[in-house]
Amino acid sequence: MAHNHTHDHSHGHGHGHNANKKALLISFCLIAGFMVVEVIGGIITNSLALLSDAGHMLSDAASLGLSFFAFKYGEKAATSSKTFGYKRFEILAAFINGLALMVISIYIFWEAFHRFFEPPSVSGSMMIIAIIGLIVNILVAWILMRGDTNENLNLRSALLHVMGDLLGSVGAIIAGILILVFDWNIADPIASVIVAILILVSGWRITRDSIHVLMEGIPSNIDLKAVEDQLLRIDGVHEVHDLHVWSITSDFPALSCHLIVQSEVNRDTLLQEASSVLHNQFDLDHTTIQMEGEGTSIIDHEHSCN
Repeated sequence: MAHNHTHDHSHGHGHGHNANKKALLISFCLIAGFMVVEVIGGIITNSLALLSDAGHMLSDAASLGLSFFAFKYGEKAATSSKTFGYKRFEILAAFINGLALMVISIYIFWEAFHRFFEPPSVSGSMMIIAIIGLIVNILVAWILMRGDTNENLNLRSALLHVMGDLLGSVGAIIAGILILVFDWNIADPIASVIVAILILVSGWRITRDSIHVLMEGIPSNIDLKAVEDQLLRIDGVHEVHDLHVWSITSDFPALSCHLIVQSEVNRDTLLQEASSVLHNQFDLDHTTIQMEGEGTSIIDHEHSCN
């Protein structure tokens, strides 16, 4: 039997992790500060589009705070009861953020429904506050996009909150223009519904992706059949059994497998080659490989991967 564990990505991961934390902290301060301004402005101008945007900013602030806390909490060292540490808390944060996005969109739908029948008088000055909100959201989105949003689901969920809020600001601006030019107050709930649909879609995607990780699904960028084929191409490998690929968190994939190898092969050399293939072709650095010779009685083991 042979096992292999590699962690060559630790330095790069640590650098990206710190950059993500910094981006979240700065973004939280900006969003939380302007949220107060937008709530006051929405009340004064009687704008649902502005209030819904402020409500989403409240969600953004909570989302950014939760995401930042998840990064900090995930830094806790592994224990005897949590051998992978607390890294998966980042996925729980993303899951909560996804649910929050969907709840907010449903609330906006409900409020807009009533306003369609009784459009209130809305002050066009809402547009001024919405423009300031748009600038803040663009700045925050730019800060977050400098982080690792492609690989880190927790950071991506926070960015989607902000992007939804950015669209909310655009909707409020458009509604403000229509109200000023045409006195068309119904533009306010229409803009809110459009933004709510976009928020709902984003929330569903984040929730779906986080559930996939929590259910230990295969990372979307890895083809399990391709992994098996590459392992079988290694000289000396006869069969591949119990192949599992999953994620501890969104940027921490892991693999375990059972290889049936020819009796005369050098298993240390084969192990190094298998690890190299998994690293170079699939970016899999945390691997556990068990090897047995041909003709050995194989019991189909169910591995507990996490």
